[in-house]
Amino acid sequence: MHLSQNRLAVEFRLSLVVLAAIALLPLAVTNPYWLGVLIVSMYFALLAAAWNLLAGYTGQFSLAPACFAMIGGYTTGLLSYHWQVPPWLGLTAAVIAAGVIGLALGRIVMRLRGPYLALTTLSFAEIMRVVIGNSYEFTRGDLGLNVPGLFEERFAYYYLFLGVLAAAQAGLFLLMRSKAGLYLQAIRDDEVAAASRGVNVVWWKTTAFALSAAASGLAGALYGHFSQLVSPELGLLLQTGLVICMVVIGGMGSLVGPIVGAFLVYLSSEFLREVGGIQLIVFSLLVIIFARFFREGLWGLAKRALERRPA
Repeated sequence: MHLSQNRLAVEFRLSLVVLAAIALLPLAVTNPYWLGVLIVSMYFALLAAAWNLLAGYTGQFSLAPACFAMIGGYTTGLLSYHWQVPPWLGLTAAVIAAGVIGLALGRIVMRLRGPYLALTTLSFAEIMRVVIGNSYEFTRGDLGLNVPGLFEERFAYYYLFLGVLAAAQAGLFLLMRSKAGLYLQAIRDDEVAAASRGVNVVWWKTTAFALSAAASGLAGALYGHFSQLVSPELGLLLQTGLVICMVVIGGMGSLVGPIVGAFLVYLSSEFLREVGGIQLIVFSLLVIIFARFFREGLWGLAKRALERRPA
């Protein structure tokens, strides 16, 4: 069902409230380690929002969000490492490179559906990771590539990530309330019906794929400059699985759900790290439970609770 303008506006306002709360967190969290955890949570929130555009709003299940983050990270990293390109130009190049590769791949894979689409994007992601890992002379292989930092203080990174996340939310909101957003949701609901009404299904799916790839590339480039290192581990399938967990648990097809899911899942993974590496078991069980019983995720549960509240 298409999102009504009122519901979309409510979700956007709630996402702004969540972002405002995130903006105030450094007042209470001064430990550099936990500040870094929050920054990485925003990195995953960006990836979750990008994947949500493709899976939640367009209905296309890709397994390559982490791969495009890796492409973005290596684009800015290689430009800086080999040719001393300034980081801000590297960030722009990362968005362009990830978007162009996403557009090229999308023209091929967006004619596929269901498991064929998922397997094709998974194959592409693994090929890219192996190629980067084995190109030692150019990428330094599994050793990783040193990337220059943007700032001295973590607070600056914190608000840079927050600003980019807010811009991504605003862009997604404007896209979904436009005619393009209606086309994407119509494709998600019924491709045949959308095509019968004159919607160019392949073109719009390819566009959504390219936009999602470009956003993921920007997230990976920002993460590379924050950590000052990019490696093939950035594109591991495990990272994509974590992004999918965040969106499913938070609420697929909503503006606020993926942000909340990203913070809850990543912060929980930090606490569970001390228990003995059971994060995958816990999150896998949660995904099964939410996919089976709570299809709209935590956002859906909160929405139903508010609707049942007496006036």
